[in-house]
Amino acid sequence: MEEGAWGNFSRGAVLALQKKGYKLSQGITGFLEGSAGFEGCGVSSSAAVGVAFLLALESANGLKVTAEDNIELDRLFLSCLDSGLTIDLKCVILQNGLWLDFKMTLKLIKIRLIENEYLGLKNGILDQSAILLSQRHSLTAIHCERRMYELVQPPWYGKNEGDYKILLAFSGLQHALSSKPGYNLRVAECQEAATVLLRAVGRGDCEPLLCNVSVDEYEAHKDLLEGELAKRALHFFSENARVFAGIDAWSQGNLPEFGRLISQSGLSSIHNYECGCEPLVQLRDILAQAPGVYGARFSGAGFRGCCVALVATDLAGEAEKYVRAKYLNAQPDLAKRLTTATFVCDSADHAHVV
Repeated sequence: MEEGAWGNFSRGAVLALQKKGYKLSQGITGFLEGSAGFEGCGVSSSAAVGVAFLLALESANGLKVTAEDNIELDRLFLSCLDSGLTIDLKCVILQNGLWLDFKMTLKLIKIRLIENEYLGLKNGILDQSAILLSQRHSLTAIHCERRMYELVQPPWYGKNEGDYKILLAFSGLQHALSSKPGYNLRVAECQEAATVLLRAVGRGDCEPLLCNVSVDEYEAHKDLLEGELAKRALHFFSENARVFAGIDAWSQGNLPEFGRLISQSGLSSIHNYECGCEPLVQLRDILAQAPGVYGARFSGAGFRGCCVALVATDLAGEAEKYVRAKYLNAQPDLAKRLTTATFVCDSADHAHVV
């Protein structure tokens, strides 16, 4: 998506709802506000904005949409583009006063439809699930294929805040995921790797997804993969293993182990999924070495300029200072342009209307 074209999300939301047969007679007005200095830095802002538009339109028009309908919208969006359905732009113009504070909740999946097909980004459901399902101090474990999730609570849940903060650091690099081939290319490479493995086990007619390959099948036939395909598959299967290990670590309140897994994930993203670029890799390494940091990795896919770390509460401020100083030394031109280089925050409940 080109810079500044956030209106595409409102158009995608309207198109999705109209294709499903919902009548939109009321428009919306409002404003979107985020943390200053982190615009376009890769912290799921596209998913958050899409959710805002969808819920606003549904609220303005009194629509009740089931989870099943949202999933169906996710799958059918491309067909509405092919059919040449006309968007009624009056639906995104104010017709009567409506005020919404855009801290909101919405049923799962539909926003993925907007990003996948209207905007051309072949992403999954992780961002949207995190926004819509999460609970403060809980780990949201998602089974994407089955559309199931579990909230994993640490031993201190309901007793205290736990000894951690979330530290974001921005590299100063900004570009949209779908404006470059990297992200969608990785998706295609994973599908190609899945095709090789599925053919090797006699299931070549299965949908070419690595989740359709068992760990045992991967181990038995991984030597058939070469170059980038071998790296992509290694990242997929090792990342799955880290997810299950992370669930165990979080449920036991083992922050050092959980942080170690975060850092391992970050390194695999760099070396096996081959995300990021020099400034972003440097920033991740600086974060990982900062005082009190349990672990650090790219935020999201790693094709934008933000990294995230889990840091001990009493050292969060010191870690911020360390990161700013070290990154200024490593990338002075980028660092000097930043109005906000770091941001410390807490975990929170899922998005909701207040």
